[in-house]
Amino acid sequence: MQRFENKVAFVTGAAHGIGRATVLRLAAEGAAVAAADIDTDGTAAVIAEVAAAGGTAVGISCDITDTASVDAAVAATVKQYGRLDVLANVAGHNLALDGEWARQYDFTFVGATRCIDAALPHLIESRGSAVLVGSISGEVALGTAPYAAAKAALANLVRNLAADHGPKGVRFNVVAPATVATDRFIGKEALLDELKAIYPLGRVGQAEDVAAAIAFLASADASWITGITLPVEGGLTTGPGHLLNLL
Repeated sequence: MQRFENKVAFVTGAAHGIGRATVLRLAAEGAAVAAADIDTDGTAAVIAEVAAAGGTAVGISCDITDTASVDAAVAATVKQYGRLDVLANVAGHNLALDGEWARQYDFTFVGATRCIDAALPHLIESRGSAVLVGSISGEVALGTAPYAAAKAALANLVRNLAADHGPKGVRFNVVAPATVATDRFIGKEALLDELKAIYPLGRVGQAEDVAAAIAFLASADASWITGITLPVEGGLTTGPGHLLNLL
Protein backbone atom coordinates (compact mmCIF):
# COMPACT_ATOMS: atom_id res chain seq x y z
CA MET A 1 0.00 0.00 0.00
CA GLN A 2 1.60 3.26 -1.18
CA ARG A 3 -0.65 5.93 0.34
CA PHE A 4 2.20 8.46 0.39
CA GLU A 5 3.69 8.00 -3.04
CA ASN A 6 5.06 11.37 -4.27
CA LYS A 7 4.44 12.86 -0.81
CA VAL A 8 6.94 14.41 1.58
CA ALA A 9 6.71 14.05 5.36
CA PHE A 10 8.52 15.89 8.15
CA VAL A 11 8.71 13.83 11.35
CA THR A 12 10.02 15.24 14.64
CA GLY A 13 11.38 13.04 17.41
CA ALA A 14 12.45 10.72 14.61
CA ALA A 15 15.43 9.02 16.23
CA HIS A 16 13.62 6.76 18.67
CA GLY A 17 10.34 5.19 19.69
CA ILE A 18 7.15 6.40 18.04
CA GLY A 19 9.05 8.88 15.86
CA ARG A 20 11.32 6.17 14.48
CA ALA A 21 8.37 3.87 13.83
CA THR A 22 6.57 6.72 12.06
CA VAL A 23 9.52 7.40 9.77
CA LEU A 24 9.70 3.71 8.86
CA ARG A 25 5.94 3.44 8.31
CA LEU A 26 5.62 6.54 6.12
CA ALA A 27 8.71 5.61 4.10
CA ALA A 28 7.37 2.07 3.62
CA GLU A 29 4.20 3.61 2.21
CA GLY A 30 6.13 5.66 -0.34
CA ALA A 31 6.83 8.97 1.39
CA ALA A 32 10.11 10.82 1.17
CA VAL A 33 10.74 11.51 4.85
CA ALA A 34 12.73 14.17 6.67
CA ALA A 35 13.68 12.54 9.98
CA ALA A 36 14.17 15.45 12.39
CA ASP A 37 15.74 15.13 15.83
CA ILE A 38 18.50 16.57 18.00
CA ASP A 39 19.99 13.05 18.15
CA THR A 40 21.77 13.01 14.80
CA ASP A 41 23.35 9.60 15.45
CA GLY A 42 19.89 8.21 16.09
CA THR A 43 18.45 9.70 12.92
CA ALA A 44 21.41 8.33 10.94
CA ALA A 45 20.49 4.85 12.16
CA VAL A 46 16.86 5.34 11.14
CA ILE A 47 17.87 6.62 7.71
CA ALA A 48 20.02 3.52 7.25
CA GLU A 49 16.99 1.34 8.08
CA VAL A 50 14.87 3.19 5.55
CA ALA A 51 17.53 2.88 2.87
CA ALA A 52 17.95 -0.84 3.55
CA ALA A 53 14.22 -1.28 2.99
CA GLY A 54 14.37 0.63 -0.29
CA GLY A 55 12.79 3.83 1.00
CA THR A 56 13.75 7.50 0.85
CA ALA A 57 14.68 9.57 3.89
CA VAL A 58 17.10 12.23 5.04
CA GLY A 59 18.18 13.11 8.57
CA ILE A 60 17.85 16.71 9.72
CA SER A 61 19.02 18.23 13.01
CA CYS A 62 16.09 19.92 14.73
CA ASP A 63 15.47 21.24 18.24
CA ILE A 64 11.77 21.95 18.69
CA THR A 65 12.50 24.33 21.59
CA ASP A 66 14.37 26.63 19.17
CA THR A 67 12.31 28.48 16.57
CA ALA A 68 15.30 29.13 14.31
CA SER A 69 16.21 25.44 14.38
CA VAL A 70 12.67 24.38 13.44
CA ASP A 71 12.42 26.96 10.66
CA ALA A 72 15.77 25.87 9.23
CA ALA A 73 14.82 22.18 9.39
CA VAL A 74 11.54 22.69 7.54
CA ALA A 75 13.24 24.93 4.98
CA ALA A 76 15.91 22.27 4.42
CA THR A 77 13.20 19.66 3.90
CA VAL A 78 11.45 21.74 1.25
CA LYS A 79 14.76 22.55 -0.42
CA GLN A 80 15.64 18.85 -0.50
CA TYR A 81 12.31 17.52 -1.76
CA GLY A 82 10.51 20.54 -3.23
CA ARG A 83 7.36 20.29 -1.16
CA LEU A 84 5.84 19.27 2.19
CA ASP A 85 2.65 17.24 2.56
CA VAL A 86 2.72 15.80 6.08
CA LEU A 87 3.84 17.12 9.45
CA ALA A 88 4.07 14.43 12.12
CA ASN A 89 5.03 16.13 15.37
CA VAL A 90 6.10 13.25 17.57
CA ALA A 91 8.84 14.85 19.69
CA GLY A 92 7.91 14.89 23.33
CA HIS A 93 9.05 13.88 26.77
CA ASN A 94 7.57 13.81 30.25
CA LEU A 95 9.96 15.90 32.32
CA ALA A 96 8.32 14.31 35.40
CA LEU A 97 9.53 16.95 37.83
CA ASP A 98 7.51 19.21 40.08
CA GLY A 99 7.70 22.85 39.14
CA GLU A 100 8.40 22.05 35.47
CA TRP A 101 5.27 23.74 34.15
CA ALA A 102 7.01 26.32 31.97
CA ARG A 103 9.61 23.94 30.53
CA GLN A 104 7.05 21.21 29.88
CA TYR A 105 4.63 23.63 28.22
CA ASP A 106 7.39 25.07 26.03
CA PHE A 107 8.63 21.66 24.98
CA THR A 108 5.29 19.94 24.47
CA PHE A 109 2.87 22.65 23.39
CA VAL A 110 4.95 25.57 22.12
CA GLY A 111 7.30 23.14 20.40
CA ALA A 112 4.34 21.83 18.41
CA THR A 113 3.27 25.35 17.45
CA ARG A 114 6.79 26.13 16.23
CA CYS A 115 6.60 23.14 13.90
CA ILE A 116 3.13 24.06 12.73
CA ASP A 117 4.08 27.68 12.04
CA ALA A 118 7.07 26.58 9.95
CA ALA A 119 5.18 23.89 8.05
CA LEU A 120 1.82 25.59 7.53
CA PRO A 121 2.58 27.65 4.39
CA HIS A 122 3.81 24.49 2.68
CA LEU A 123 0.86 22.41 3.92
CA ILE A 124 -1.52 25.01 2.54
CA GLU A 125 0.22 24.82 -0.82
CA SER A 126 0.02 21.01 -0.89
CA ARG A 127 -3.37 20.77 0.88
CA GLY A 128 -1.60 18.53 3.35
CA SER A 129 -2.13 17.41 6.93
CA ALA A 130 -0.58 17.59 10.38
CA VAL A 131 -0.76 14.92 13.06
CA LEU A 132 0.39 15.76 16.58
CA VAL A 133 1.20 13.14 19.19
CA GLY A 134 -0.67 13.91 22.38
CA SER A 135 -1.23 11.46 25.21
CA ILE A 136 -4.09 9.68 26.90
CA SER A 137 -2.81 11.61 29.93
CA GLY A 138 -4.39 14.64 28.28
CA GLU A 139 -7.78 12.92 28.36
CA VAL A 140 -7.79 11.27 31.80
CA ALA A 141 -5.87 11.72 35.05
CA LEU A 142 -2.68 9.82 34.37
CA GLY A 143 0.94 10.97 34.51
CA THR A 144 2.26 14.22 35.92
CA ALA A 145 0.07 17.33 35.86
CA PRO A 146 2.46 19.53 33.78
CA TYR A 147 2.79 16.84 31.12
CA ALA A 148 -0.91 15.99 31.07
CA ALA A 149 -1.98 19.63 30.85
CA ALA A 150 0.44 20.39 28.02
CA LYS A 151 -0.74 17.34 26.07
CA ALA A 152 -4.39 18.25 26.68
CA ALA A 153 -3.76 21.67 25.15
CA LEU A 154 -2.83 20.02 21.85
CA ALA A 155 -6.38 18.71 21.45
CA ASN A 156 -7.86 22.20 21.67
CA LEU A 157 -5.14 23.54 19.40
CA VAL A 158 -5.97 21.16 16.57
CA ARG A 159 -9.70 21.83 16.87
CA ASN A 160 -9.08 25.52 16.30
CA LEU A 161 -6.52 24.97 13.55
CA ALA A 162 -8.83 22.51 11.84
CA ALA A 163 -11.61 25.08 11.79
CA ASP A 164 -9.30 27.87 10.63
CA HIS A 165 -7.50 25.98 7.89
CA GLY A 166 -10.01 23.38 6.75
CA PRO A 167 -11.28 25.75 4.03
CA LYS A 168 -7.70 25.83 2.71
CA GLY A 169 -7.62 22.05 2.54
CA VAL A 170 -5.34 21.43 5.52
CA ARG A 171 -6.28 18.87 8.17
CA PHE A 172 -5.10 18.75 11.80
CA ASN A 173 -5.51 15.80 14.16
CA VAL A 174 -4.03 14.32 17.35
CA VAL A 175 -3.26 10.76 18.33
CA ALA A 176 -3.34 10.08 22.06
CA PRO A 177 -1.34 6.99 23.04
CA ALA A 178 -1.34 5.28 26.43
CA THR A 179 1.60 3.16 27.64
CA VAL A 180 3.93 2.40 24.74
CA ALA A 181 6.98 0.15 25.09
CA THR A 182 9.64 2.59 23.89
CA ASP A 183 13.29 3.10 24.86
CA ARG A 184 12.33 4.83 28.09
CA PHE A 185 11.20 1.47 29.48
CA ILE A 186 14.54 -0.25 28.90
CA GLY A 187 15.38 -1.90 32.19
CA LYS A 188 11.76 -1.55 33.32
CA GLU A 189 10.31 -4.56 31.55
CA ALA A 190 8.78 -5.82 34.79
CA LEU A 191 6.76 -2.61 35.05
CA LEU A 192 5.47 -3.06 31.50
CA ASP A 193 4.45 -6.59 32.40
CA GLU A 194 2.48 -5.32 35.38
CA LEU A 195 0.79 -2.62 33.34
CA LYS A 196 -0.67 -5.16 30.90
CA ALA A 197 -3.39 -5.94 33.43
CA ILE A 198 -4.99 -2.49 33.19
CA TYR A 199 -5.57 -2.79 29.45
CA PRO A 200 -8.61 -4.70 28.13
CA LEU A 201 -6.54 -5.84 25.14
CA GLY A 202 -4.07 -7.44 27.54
CA ARG A 203 -0.90 -5.69 26.43
CA VAL A 204 0.82 -2.33 26.35
CA GLY A 205 1.22 -0.54 23.06
CA GLN A 206 4.05 -0.77 20.58
CA ALA A 207 5.48 2.20 18.71
CA GLU A 208 4.18 0.66 15.49
CA ASP A 209 0.60 0.82 16.83
CA VAL A 210 0.85 4.59 17.12
CA ALA A 211 2.71 4.98 13.82
CA ALA A 212 -0.12 3.15 12.08
CA ALA A 213 -2.65 5.60 13.52
CA ILE A 214 -0.49 8.56 12.49
CA ALA A 215 -0.20 7.18 8.96
CA PHE A 216 -3.97 6.72 8.75
CA LEU A 217 -4.78 10.25 9.89
CA ALA A 218 -2.14 11.73 7.59
CA SER A 219 -3.37 9.78 4.57
CA ALA A 220 -6.17 10.33 2.09
CA ASP A 221 -8.04 7.52 3.86
CA ALA A 222 -8.80 10.13 6.54
CA SER A 223 -9.59 12.92 4.07
CA TRP A 224 -12.89 13.77 5.83
CA ILE A 225 -11.45 13.64 9.35
CA THR A 226 -10.10 16.77 11.00
CA GLY A 227 -9.93 18.34 14.45
CA ILE A 228 -10.17 15.06 16.34
CA THR A 229 -8.19 13.31 19.05
CA LEU A 230 -7.85 9.60 18.33
CA PRO A 231 -7.14 7.50 21.44
CA VAL A 232 -4.63 4.71 20.77
CA GLU A 233 -4.81 3.10 24.18
CA GLY A 234 -5.75 -0.56 24.15
CA GLY A 235 -9.19 0.12 25.63
CA LEU A 236 -7.84 1.80 28.76
CA THR A 237 -10.52 4.49 28.85
CA THR A 238 -13.42 2.06 28.52
CA GLY A 239 -13.25 1.69 32.29
CA PRO A 240 -12.18 -0.99 34.77
CA GLY A 241 -14.89 -3.55 33.99
CA HIS A 242 -12.42 -6.11 32.67
CA LEU A 243 -10.57 -6.01 35.98
CA LEU A 244 -13.61 -7.44 37.78
CA ASN A 245 -12.71 -10.79 36.29
CA LEU A 246 -9.49 -10.69 38.31
CA LEU A 247 -11.28 -10.33 41.65
